[in-house]
Amino acid sequence: MTTSSLRCVGIGGRLIGLIAVAALVGCASIPKDALVPTPDSLERRQLQSRRLDGISETNLLAASAGVLQDLGFNIDESETRLGVIVASKDRSAWNAGQITAAVALALFGAYYPVDKTQKIRVSLVTRPALAADGTPRPDSQILRITIQRLVWSIENQLTRIDSIEEPAVYQEFFDRLSKSIFLELQEI
Repeated sequence: MTTSSLRCVGIGGRLIGLIAVAALVGCASIPKDALVPTPDSLERRQLQSRRLDGISETNLLAASAGVLQDLGFNIDESETRLGVIVASKDRSAWNAGQITAAVALALFGAYYPVDKTQKIRVSLVTRPALAADGTPRPDSQILRITIQRLVWSIENQLTRIDSIEEPAVYQEFFDRLSKSIFLELQEI
């Protein structure tokens, strides 16, 4: 075979491989229960959400941004017309147990992944609270906050994404927010 014919076979083989992958991807479908809420989703939503009365959406977003910044978060994105704030903070993810395990396994020639950094990401969304007839209640908002943790290894590979679901974390945010709303409304 000549070099040009080998090149054609290589390109043809790649093309066949791409077509096979495309066919397999095209066969994949969304599971039937993908959008069905899990049994604990209502409990999680209640943990993450509060109805706040007596405050406009603009003032609520300002108070929320202040609380996030007080907690060490940087505001990454904010769209007040849509009632959205996204914030994050970077932290170390070093874990003594992981390091010990990695060193011990390395003695036997085995590899154990070690986490290095983590990003805590907060998404905050507001919407008007509705009355029984479906009309917006004046100065009454629903606020939902979700918190995720993204962890990278020492190889800078994203190793996991976790939802933070500890009630104390959300309670601390809402307690601080209540105090901030009071100060916001008093214009202090």
